[in-house]
Amino acid sequence: MLEEMNDNLSQTSKETDGNLATDVQANTEVTNNQATEQTSEDTEILEKQKALNEIEASNAEEHEDETLKARHEIPMLDYDTLSMEAIVDELQKLVSNEKVMSIREHVEEIKKAFLSKYNHFIEEKKEEFLAENPDTTEEFQYHYPLKNKFDQLYNLYKDNKNTHFKSLQNNLKSNLEIRLAIVEELKELINPNENIKDTLKHFNELRERWKNAGPIPKDKYNHVWNNYHFHVENFYDYLHLDREARDLDFKHNLEQKQKIIARVEELLHEEDVNKSFRELQDLHRIWKEEIGPVSKEFRDEIWNQFSDLTKKMHDKREVLFEKMRGTELENLQKKKDIIAQIEELATIKVNAHSQWLVQIEKVEALRDTFFSTGKVPADVNEETWAAFKNAVRNFNAFKNSFYKDIKKEQNENLNKKNALVAKANELKDSEDFAGTTPIMKQIQEDWKKIGHVPRKYSDKVWAEFKEACNHYFDRLKEQRNEHNAEEMEAFDKKKAYLETIKEFQLVGDHKTDLDAIKQHIENWKSFGKVPFTRRHIEGKFNKILDALFDKLSLSKKDSDMMRFANKIENLSESHDSRKLENEKIFIIRKIEEVQNEIFQLENNIQFFANTKNAKKENSIVLEVRKNIAIHKESLDTWKEKLKQLRNINQE
Repeated sequence: MLEEMNDNLSQTSKETDGNLATDVQANTEVTNNQATEQTSEDTEILEKQKALNEIEASNAEEHEDETLKARHEIPMLDYDTLSMEAIVDELQKLVSNEKVMSIREHVEEIKKAFLSKYNHFIEEKKEEFLAENPDTTEEFQYHYPLKNKFDQLYNLYKDNKNTHFKSLQNNLKSNLEIRLAIVEELKELINPNENIKDTLKHFNELRERWKNAGPIPKDKYNHVWNNYHFHVENFYDYLHLDREARDLDFKHNLEQKQKIIARVEELLHEEDVNKSFRELQDLHRIWKEEIGPVSKEFRDEIWNQFSDLTKKMHDKREVLFEKMRGTELENLQKKKDIIAQIEELATIKVNAHSQWLVQIEKVEALRDTFFSTGKVPADVNEETWAAFKNAVRNFNAFKNSFYKDIKKEQNENLNKKNALVAKANELKDSEDFAGTTPIMKQIQEDWKKIGHVPRKYSDKVWAEFKEACNHYFDRLKEQRNEHNAEEMEAFDKKKAYLETIKEFQLVGDHKTDLDAIKQHIENWKSFGKVPFTRRHIEGKFNKILDALFDKLSLSKKDSDMMRFANKIENLSESHDSRKLENEKIFIIRKIEEVQNEIFQLENNIQFFANTKNAKKENSIVLEVRKNIAIHKESLDTWKEKLKQLRNINQE
């Protein structure tokens, strides 16, 4: 309490060596007894004393360690609303730039906010790990570099604080002994046998020593200061000093205290209540530590004015706190709504990865909003935080159950892809390019149809598959490059031979001419395959053959079969299985068409044979029979072609 609580101490108490601790305790007991009576005056006294005690406690703490005064100039951020990265950045700024004891409240708030978020973050990572590895015996570990940085900064702060405390404690004890010794010397000043001038000189020396004595433990602050003021007032009141000098001192002190009161009245109208209250706290310290006593007639009055104004400022601050508590209640409701939304999302079942990504994004947005909403009332803070963590945990468990099934499917996909990798590795050095190439292409198509594999294996299995395929197709490309050179050489030979055969003339002998044509065909085949882009030269050769066959006295069937044999042989050499299959389908359809046509013609003959005028229709029947014979000859040709084609496939 301030020294004015002792201004009205009884004469007896003042004569008992300033035993202020006993007097204050007695006054406190009286105040408590009065409070029990529940009178309005008692309530007012208690409220006023509460405001004074709050300032006294803070000033005592700051007097012990003057670096604490700087803490009021550092804004206290709402660290709960910041990300972990931003929190660590703020901690680094404080530890690097501010005095260690000025930031202790800030650091503790930072520690609480960071660890809450970090522990929640690690819990989620652990749940993800267990969901992805349900059968693992491996212990969960997660390295988070930001946590290491936080620990380093916090440990630096603790080291600095410990160093500061060690230095401070030694000084506090020494300073306390010095101040207690000064108080004892003040007691001895009241001695009428000493010369007044010497006594006054000694008194001023003691005041100067007191001023420079330094900080003392905060739990001794009020007792020691009040004892000091008690004996200073005794010196003024009971020694026959120079009254003119004493009155001037009283007057000066009164003017200083009146100025403080005037300043407090101005502070009551300031908008920044926290800043005003901080200045009020400084004014109390000045009132107590720097300004001496006033004459008895003004002591109660001036102190009551100051304490009444202090009570008003305290009430104004309480209104601000009530408003802040209202904001905290609004924040609480907002956070409850966020928790409810997350809980609802934990009940909505979706069955696709893309849909889960949407749900996850919603929860992340709600988490960000939760962290940025601001403080809630302290008494429900832990409960709210626990509810939030539980809601997120339930959502993650719900999500992980889906991805657990996905994990099983991905492992199956991994097995399928590993099988394709093994097959590709088995075929990558094959020399049978004609037979292997379609298989390798099919392997690649099969790979595309297989879904995702576990992320940690994805790159590895793809690299192995790609390496095997690239190895094979690079070899295929080299082989084709060699063939291309051979094919261009064959093209050049066929181009020159085409000019020769254009000059070829039949001699008129059927066997001789047929053997000559067959020899031309064999010669043409011997040149080999031409590039795909030069295949038109085959058509030119076939045209010349068609013209030669037309000049030969061959049957239509023989001529047709020779042309067909040449055609399918070219298709066979080109290894174009698709065209050979298409040719086969075409022939089968033609056979079906001819057979249907023969069946229809034979039905027609039956119809004409059953009519009364069958003899008159004999010419029509003969025509139909002729058509049947033609179709049967055509059918034989198509069947022969199908037989040749099947023989090629079997080979």
